[in-house]
This record gives sequence, structure tokens and C-alpha cells, in this order.
Amino acid sequence: MEQRTIERSGQRASVIGLGTWQLGADWGDVREEDALAVLGAAADAGVTFFDTADVYGDGRSEQLIGRFLRERPDAGLTVATKMGRRVDLDPALYTLENFRAWTDRSRRNLGVDRLDLVQLHCPPPAVYGSDVVFDALDTLVEEERIAAYGVSVETCAEALAAIARPGTATVQIILNPFRLKPVTEVLPAAVEAGVGIIARVPLASGLLSGKYTADTQFADNDHRNFNRNGEAFDQGETFAGVDFATGVEAAQEFAALVPEGATPAQTALRWIVQQPGVTTVIPGARDPEQARANADAAALAPLDDTTLTAVQDLYDRRIRAQVHHRW
Repeated sequence: MEQRTIERSGQRASVIGLGTWQLGADWGDVREEDALAVLGAAADAGVTFFDTADVYGDGRSEQLIGRFLRERPDAGLTVATKMGRRVDLDPALYTLENFRAWTDRSRRNLGVDRLDLVQLHCPPPAVYGSDVVFDALDTLVEEERIAAYGVSVETCAEALAAIARPGTATVQIILNPFRLKPVTEVLPAAVEAGVGIIARVPLASGLLSGKYTADTQFADNDHRNFNRNGEAFDQGETFAGVDFATGVEAAQEFAALVPEGATPAQTALRWIVQQPGVTTVIPGARDPEQARANADAAALAPLDDTTLTAVQDLYDRRIRAQVHHRW
């Protein structure tokens, strides 16, 4: 699989990575053996970038990846985690002391001496303007607790603020055919600064798989059930902020654009991979077959101009009014 370099850190990442939120919590239950099978299938398919967070299952996702690292020490993985969401979103809590404690916990969970990449996990807006916070992150690098740091953001404005910080190696942002604003507002700035872009929620929480109907039901402990209107965290993390019924209709239209031999999900991933400035995209997977299918998207031919124009038109007609002004 193609590997791309994060210019500011020199780290490499497969163009298709693996998001592991679903291996911890908030997507229904996943058994440990099934989670490890997903990690193994992804690695065997050429995925070298895993993304997790200390709050995914309160550390369960990190611990599962840690076990996998012990069992597959030669897999050549880069593991990105996140911190800051195990406490109230209070800028006063973003201190060096807390950063040390949080990263020490993640190092224990993952079983590593130094974390590859730590991202502030959608921090409060005031954090982006705090020299103290970014000085603390620099200190973590100097102390070799972490190799590099980035920021996972909700909005384009937050992404640009993070990119402006000279120590920021990566920005993680929602990007998919239903969330186009970052293409023009963030990606060019990231390219110019040498900041890697990690694209998350690439399938709009599964909408872009084309498998859902207006009657699809999700488990009580699945965020696609309990966070549709932002009840638990930012609404943009669930279906990319798109109303479910609207998203289902738009996804059916997107499915008509899929090239022969590809699935809607693979087409969405291919669209993301070919956006200039994207380093890696991190779809989740509930089983090994999904992990392999996601990885196969890297081998698809680039989408042609007709398809790219149709994606833009679909967004403009059905989605823009819901999401463009918010994120």
C-alpha cells in the first residue's frame, strides 16, 4: 500500500489507516477476539497507521492495540492516540502535569515507552490560542514521552489555528464526500505548512456505505442512535452532522456514482485519498472483511473528473446547507 510522509515529523502512514473507536465503545459491543482479528486483517492488508484515543472504551481500544503490538512486534505500525476527553473540557486542565499523567496512562495501555503521535482530542476553542498548552506539548517531545503531536479538530477554523502552531505535526478532521469544506479551506494550508492530514468519519458513520435505509435501527449504546442531535458530543461526529433521512437519500445518489468493481464505501475512501494534502484516512471496521475491503480502496484507480464533479454537485444540492456554515 502507498505510504505517505508527515513532513513535520518524518513519520510514515499508509494512505488507508484504521480507526479504532468502534473497538472500544459507542458502536455496540465488540468481543476482544473480534477486535484483534480486525487489527490483524488491517495490518496484513498493508495498513500501517492505527488511530485510537484514551477514551475509547476508557482505554480498552488502546489496550487491545497494545496486545496486538506485543503479538506482532514487526508489523511496522504507527499508532496515534488522543488525550483530553477524560476530564471536563476546561482549558485550565490542559497543563503539563495532566499531559504527563494522561500520556503515561496511554503508554501503559499501549505498552510502549514513547507514543508515536498524541493528538489533543477536540479541545476547547481557547486551547488553540494558548502558548502554555503548546509549550507543554513541546516538553513532552523533549522528554521523549511522545515522538510528535497533533490536534483532532471539529471545525476548519480550529484546523487552521492548529496548523499555525509550528510544532503541530498533524491535524485530524472530518472529511468525506458529505463534508467538503476542508478541501478548500484546510488542505491547501496543510500542504504549505507540511502538516499531515488525518481524515476521520470518512464514511459519515456508515452512511456512505449505502447499506442504510430510513428504517435502519442502531443499538442503544451506538452513537448513531444516541448522538444524532449532539446529545453526548459534537453532532458532527455522527453522520458527519447530516440529518439521517437526508443522508440516506444522498447516499443512495452517491452509490449511483460508484465505478464498476468498487463499493460505495471504497469509492468514498478513494475520493478522500486523492484529495491533495490528505496523508491518511481512518475508516473503522467491525470485522476482518470490512478491514480488508477498506484497504483495497487504496488500489482503485483515481476517480475521473466526471465523478468528482458529480460528488461536488451532490454536496451542493443536498448537504451544504446543513453542514457548511457550522464546521
